[in-house]
Amino acid sequence: MLLDAYRDLKYLLNRGYRKKYALEFVANHYRLTKGERYLLARCVFSDEWIDEVRRKLLMPEELRGRVLGIDGFNVLITLESLLEGRAILCEDGLVRDLKYQGRYRLNEGTERLIGDLTRALGELGLKKVVFFYGSAVPRSGEVKRLTEKALLREGVNSEVRLVKSPDFELKAFETVATADIGIISKVPHVFDLAAHVGRLAGWEAGDLFELLRKAYSKEY
Repeated sequence: MLLDAYRDLKYLLNRGYRKKYALEFVANHYRLTKGERYLLARCVFSDEWIDEVRRKLLMPEELRGRVLGIDGFNVLITLESLLEGRAILCEDGLVRDLKYQGRYRLNEGTERLIGDLTRALGELGLKKVVFFYGSAVPRSGEVKRLTEKALLREGVNSEVRLVKSPDFELKAFETVATADIGIISKVPHVFDLAAHVGRLAGWEAGDLFELLRKAYSKEY
């Protein structure tokens, strides 16, 4: 059922249907669970979008000398999901979370994750990194301070900004670290920073097609 839903959704997306309406139609037809709907929403794209992201996606060695704009809470949520085994490699080559979390919540593991993140940034040879955190997120000021402290420790040339709309700010950058399609569609280059840090730490993302195969084998 899930595999059939994937195929139908893929067909509609490739025919130019808007994802919101195509997903609603397919999910209702197959009576998908909330989790199944979320999986398809996060991970299934038209072939046109997949080709676009592949052209934009940079490898770690291509970052040397670049300025990188970072979607701070997006990256932290994805990192937490990788650590918890609740992240997935999507069709467009980016890792996304399956936490259904919404806003980021500061917790006892935040400082460690920021440390892992800033160590990885220090090894990429970047000219500068600029973190953006949404100012409306509770305790975002504390996350900003933790990030500044860790970046200073690693000697990374950086800025950390609290802003009303990180999306708006990031669209002005040439290279960004985010999995947000609204931002990716507006910039020349994207780097999957969360996936890179996860690989260094040994945290593996799930695979969409493996999940579809398992769902199919259970059904038949």
